[in-house]
Amino acid sequence: MRVNVVIRYIGMVMQFIAAFMLASAGVSLLNDYDSGFSPLLLSAFLTALLGLFPLLFVDRVDEIKTKEGYAIVVGSWLVACIVGMFPYLIWGGEFTPVNAWFESVSGFTTTGASILNDIEFLPRGMLFWRASSAWIGGIGVVMFALVILPSLGRSRHMLSNVEMSTIAKDNFHYRTKVITRILIFVYVGMTLITTLLLKYAGMNWFDSMTHAMSACGTCGFSTKNLSIAFYDSAAIEAILIVAMTLSGIHFGVLYATITGRKNNIFRSTIVRTYIGMLASVSIVIAISLFTEGIYENFGEAMRHATFQVVSITTTSGFATADTNTWTSLAIVLLVFCSVICGCAGSTSGGMKVDRLFIACKVIGNRMRLQQHHSAVIRTKIDGTVQEESTLSLVMTFIVAYIMLVLIGTIVYTMFGCDLTTGFTASIACISNVGPGFGEVGSMANYASLPALLKFFSALLMLVGRLEIFGFIQLFFMRSWR
Repeated sequence: MRVNVVIRYIGMVMQFIAAFMLASAGVSLLNDYDSGFSPLLLSAFLTALLGLFPLLFVDRVDEIKTKEGYAIVVGSWLVACIVGMFPYLIWGGEFTPVNAWFESVSGFTTTGASILNDIEFLPRGMLFWRASSAWIGGIGVVMFALVILPSLGRSRHMLSNVEMSTIAKDNFHYRTKVITRILIFVYVGMTLITTLLLKYAGMNWFDSMTHAMSACGTCGFSTKNLSIAFYDSAAIEAILIVAMTLSGIHFGVLYATITGRKNNIFRSTIVRTYIGMLASVSIVIAISLFTEGIYENFGEAMRHATFQVVSITTTSGFATADTNTWTSLAIVLLVFCSVICGCAGSTSGGMKVDRLFIACKVIGNRMRLQQHHSAVIRTKIDGTVQEESTLSLVMTFIVAYIMLVLIGTIVYTMFGCDLTTGFTASIACISNVGPGFGEVGSMANYASLPALLKFFSALLMLVGRLEIFGFIQLFFMRSWR
């Protein structure tokens, strides 16, 4: 593997991140040179300088190998999280080195968990950088760079294949260059529309933009300590519900719907399963909350239940209520949503509805084979036969996911967390959901965790965002053939 080539491509990604830091410094400038201006400007300079060296001293190459592709993608995510710490560390406040690492990883992986006890104390420039990291991470650090770096040439195909999971590619029947443009077109378009709608619903321009970036990135970073509960607005909640729901759907399917193609949201079995899950879980939780007297009327129960279900399932993590006070049934169902989450090819994390659907199909087919030993049964989704390699990857991923949740739970409880906190924090970090239950509930944060647990939590976020094997394979490259 050519390390110099890997470093060159990572340097390109660093230039892209530096541009967003500079834009955040511009926000500080527009807000009377708030205290975030100098840290953001200095961070942009340092990040751009570090990324410039490999571009100057390493020659360009037209093709990269598979090993190098994996190293570039995983390395870009790691470096993004590291340089993303710079504004936090220079600004100071609650940002110790461990806290800055946690907040940076949480943003880029779109987890939305936070160590901040007073979010509103941050200047606007820093809040914008926080939202920017989530927005960049939503579509993918490398995928964003693919659009703005035309010099990548034929290497573009390799990097996009590494960045996207296998099941996410099924709805993209285009050339790699077109795929990246589709992703950005849908992503930017949804963000702009959401911003305008939130402004119309009563937010100011700054809050509208940052919340739209966070919602479409399914991160959940808010500019308010009480998250969306601060606004107490049914209109704002409705807009965010739609934005988060759409962000949890495969972007290829959204594009197909916009352009009038056949593989749209109305024909997709996966999307129907996803929407059906959101609706049915919301109704059951609303009934549970209403019958237990947590809310005085069913309409109020349904409003909060729907928002929290959509927020958790799409891994956004916004909050309008303290879910720790909800019924046991509601909590169990929300934990289930934290595991499954949205669709492949979206900005959400978790196991994905696609994998759950395929796993159920595989189990059903296995039962039919037990009854008819000589039968030839193929697993299909919307008429498309799934390859055996895809089925194997899905089942392997599910097993690995469960193992990591169990390992995470053990580690959290070893450091003194109660079982509820440890189990749900493990799921929340691996699935990039953000809030769990117990000490890390929807109206709490991760500030009280020991430093080692914060570092471990950030590691789980990275593993989950890179869909487990994308991260792990980096450490086994010597054994590749």
